[in-house]
Amino acid sequence: MTGRGGWPALAAATHAPTPRLRFFVRGQAVGSVARDHLDALAAFPKALRIDDAGVHARADDPSDDLAPLNRTLRAAGLIRAWRDELVALPDPRTLRPLARIERAAARFWGTLTLGAHATGFVRGNDGRPSQLWIARRSLTKATDPGLLDNLIGGGVGLGQTPRETLEREAFEEAGLAPAEVAGATAGRVIALARDIAEGYQQEWLYGFDLELPGGRVPANQDGEVAGFRLVSVAEAAALAAGDTMTVDAALVTLDFLLRQGCLDGASVVPVGPVGPVVPVVPVVPVEPVEPGAAGDPVPAAAAAAGAAGLRARLAALIVVPPEPAAAPR
Repeated sequence: MTGRGGWPALAAATHAPTPRLRFFVRGQAVGSVARDHLDALAAFPKALRIDDAGVHARADDPSDDLAPLNRTLRAAGLIRAWRDELVALPDPRTLRPLARIERAAARFWGTLTLGAHATGFVRGNDGRPSQLWIARRSLTKATDPGLLDNLIGGGVGLGQTPRETLEREAFEEAGLAPAEVAGATAGRVIALARDIAEGYQQEWLYGFDLELPGGRVPANQDGEVAGFRLVSVAEAAALAAGDTMTVDAALVTLDFLLRQGCLDGASVVPVGPVGPVVPVVPVVPVEPVEPGAAGDPVPAAAAAAGAAGLRARLAALIVVPPEPAAAPR
């Protein structure tokens, strides 16, 4: 099923029914806050001004004001999944840094964050991708525990570029050395703007394609990945078209499959959970896949129509970031 019946991640990417009010820094709209939280924010008149237009930071650089304010909001249960990790609060038009903010708090304020994801693949004898590495997130992850994920994925930290984040996460999550990811090629940037349990995710996902040689098995280093599976392109598509993969990973996987032409002649049927969640880091063994294997063939016209529909839906989420394509420093 390559049409509208599958790929719930496409609908989830812009699902935002919660009423929100814009958040301004230096007169520039940089995010938004839930209207239900305005009463809580009214307790901070020295740091914030609230009017009909939105919530305004009083300081040109509100970093020092937001830090204690966010700790108070965390204690009140309004900021969840605290990371003790700073990210930039950027002007979304230019990526110019306006402040620093706790990563978890970015969801409360609806400010733009950046993510870097890599689709790890093995090339078949025909020169096309035949298998993809899929990770399962640890059950102890603060967000989306136990769900399936890309081989590499993480938030872009303060002062890092997406590619620098990719290199860092490649070792932490998959045990890959910098030389092994140096050849990763940039894909497209996917924009998310959606309600999540932690608040509002306004994020740009920088996708990368990372080819791994046959026999190279990833090994998690930081305990944030429960295990890895090497699956056929067809199974990877089915997983991404279902609901057992994170929205971020499903969209990055879809972009990879479309750009590589992997869905042009295949029927994709979403599948449910695959295998048990392993409580430790070892790789989950899988049956070998014939190189170059694709999904079940369908009439060319139907396959083309399904892939074209997916391309059109994903195209609505693609953004061209301002240069340089880097995290604000």
